[in-house]
Amino acid sequence: MTTAIGRKAAPARNVVAFRSYQSQAETLVKTYLLADPFIPYTSVFAGIFACKMVYDLCQLISSFYFRTYTTLTKIQRTEWNNRGMSTVHAIFISAVSTYFAFWSNLFSDQNPDGLLITRSSPLSTFALGVSAGYFLSDLGMICWFYPSLGGLEYVVHHSLSAIAVAYSMYTGEGQLYTFMVLISEVTTPEINMRWFLDTAGLKRSYAYLINGVVIFFAWLVARILLFIYMFYHVSLHYDQVIHMHIFGILLVFGVPAALGVMNLMWFGKIIKGLKKNLSKRV
Repeated sequence: MTTAIGRKAAPARNVVAFRSYQSQAETLVKTYLLADPFIPYTSVFAGIFACKMVYDLCQLISSFYFRTYTTLTKIQRTEWNNRGMSTVHAIFISAVSTYFAFWSNLFSDQNPDGLLITRSSPLSTFALGVSAGYFLSDLGMICWFYPSLGGLEYVVHHSLSAIAVAYSMYTGEGQLYTFMVLISEVTTPEINMRWFLDTAGLKRSYAYLINGVVIFFAWLVARILLFIYMFYHVSLHYDQVIHMHIFGILLVFGVPAALGVMNLMWFGKIIKGLKKNLSKRV
């Protein structure tokens, strides 16, 4: 009888102990990890940790399910895993950025909570921190394997992106425009898929052609038209932009302008490549 009662009491004690640990964990997360002063640091660390985890998972999954992966050279496998990492980040940050830029009430003109240019939230700051962690991780890999994973233009692109995202995260200034620029990451999965198709020997396939068409329209919308809209939005809210710190003002105008020029240069190459591919099909 005593043994039976003891057996019944054991699960109850386990439940109580579990809830106690759960409560302590929640307190730790709310008090330290997600407390406003710690978010910039924990989010960057989370971004770097996530990059490492995705990189390793991509390596593990690819070695089991993709025959092409085992035939690649060491540097090609590194780029394969790196592109898998950048694809996951692009999906995450483009979705979050679209939400904050166009759906969230945080940056709405109807929101009376202070200047639009200085608004932020714990969630928006955390998202930017994760993105900053990615750009730092990817930049580190690009520099370490330079120029195998990308030339000078990639170093410039990632450096400008990391600086702008980190500044917006730490100061809370210009987060709306940072998210608008980060929406352009929506083109990254298509660019990576093109590399995967090419590496797999599918350059002559219809999937490669369709991919080129998708890249053209995605690039036009996310990296050309959206940048034009962003500058138009900045002009409409110029009276608020000038209240930012001088470095923030330089970033709002300078970084999108520099990235915009690079986007136009790459867009020219995309058009040239698409024309060449289409001409072969006619």
